[in-house]
Amino acid sequence: MSFLYTLQSIIQDRRANPRPGSYTAGLFAAGEDEIVKKVGEEAVEVILAVKGQGDERIISETADLLYHTLVLLAQRGLTLEQVEAELERRHGK
Repeated sequence: MSFLYTLQSIIQDRRANPRPGSYTAGLFAAGEDEIVKKVGEEAVEVILAVKGQGDERIISETADLLYHTLVLLAQRGLTLEQVEAELERRHGK
């Protein structure tokens, strides 16, 4: 199992069982608009990293973008499996 699926499970658990002080639970408590804002911020940070901040920064910012995207999917009741199925459909698998 890819770590992204493990992370998805952790995120879904934080949504179902919020823990005090959890960043993820805090995002869910803040609501969808705040999560969408974070996804947008992280997308911009990936772009800025590509434009001159080096590979380590690109990797770090992409990790942040993937994490916040998984939070957004969970907020909407969607899963990584659904995204994977769509990618497979697009590539004729």
